[in-house]
Formats: sequence, C-alpha cells, structure tokens
Amino acid sequence: MNSTGLKVFGAGEWQETKHGKASRRRSWRKLHLGLDLETGQIECSELTTDDIGDPSAVPGLLDQTEEPVRRFLADGAYDGTATRNEITQRFADVEILIRPPKTAVAGPEAEINPTARDLDVLAIKAHGRMAWQKSTGYDQRARVETQMGCWKSVIGERLKSRTLDNQRTESRIGVSVLNKMTSLGHPTFERVS
Repeated sequence: MNSTGLKVFGAGEWQETKHGKASRRRSWRKLHLGLDLETGQIECSELTTDDIGDPSAVPGLLDQTEEPVRRFLADGAYDGTATRNEITQRFADVEILIRPPKTAVAGPEAEINPTARDLDVLAIKAHGRMAWQKSTGYDQRARVETQMGCWKSVIGERLKSRTLDNQRTESRIGVSVLNKMTSLGHPTFERVS
C-alpha cells in the first residue's frame, strides 16, 4: 500500500498562467493504492484531500478488498498502532511489514513481550535497514512504487476534473486502465547465474 500526490488543475493555475498572478495555494489530492503483489492488479484505491493522513485511509481501502490479506506492506507513513490494529482485526494470520521510521524505538515491554513492530525495530537496530528489508521481503514493496510511476507516466500527475466526486471517478477510471494494461501482460525476469 502506498500513496502519492496528484495536482489539481484549477482556476488558480489558469490565472497564474494567463495573468502572471501567483495563486494563493496549489491544490493537491492524495491517491492511495493497494496492490496485489502476485497479480500486479490494484485491489483498492481511494482519492482523498491532501489533509487526510495515510493511516486514516486504511479502513476505507481494506473495505474494498474481497480476498483475505496475507501480507500487508507499507512505508513508514502507515506506521502506528491504529493501522496495525485495523489490519489484525480484519484478517487472521496476516503478516504486517511496515517500515518503522528512523527515529522509532521499541516499546516498553519489548524485552518481555515484544510486538511485531518491536521485533522489526530491534532487527533494524541490530542488523541495519537493508538487511531487515532483505530478510523480511519488504523490498517487494517496490512494486507498488513502480505502479505509482506507471500511474504518473500513463495516466498523468494531474487530475482534470474540478470537483472531488468527479476526481474520484477519474481516479477509478485510471485504476481500471492500469489494471487492464497489467492483465494484458507484463515482463518476467529471470536471473542468469
């Protein structure tokens, strides 16, 4: 799961271009995507205003998933007890891999009764972030980053609709387009020894 910002084309930018006046504030929307790592399909998406944090979008995204989630990979923006609780309440035996921020510390009961997050923090502290990523398979999260790059190169970095409801429809159409492209085929890679 990941999110990215999309520009909103509005009157402010048009006025700036035509009259040279600086707009008060550029508008952004936040696109949240959840990707199935096995199929490459976007399983859930949500377009929100830029003031909605990533953890706040998780319940709505999980509502869209039809199959049980076995692994949940996300970056440090999703780190927190609320996100982990939401996921574990919905899915039994889910593996949660959320990269703790660099400033993360293990909880007070880490030595007696460590949580999964505590184990991640301690492993990073002991072996380094790259070793943790490799040992846990967290590096597969790069696939959703790649899908974000595909979105911006194929669909674009800018929303054309003016209202939030229409922009949400526009983003759902974009998801449908990318899923169709993915279903047509994607390259496979083999390591040569």
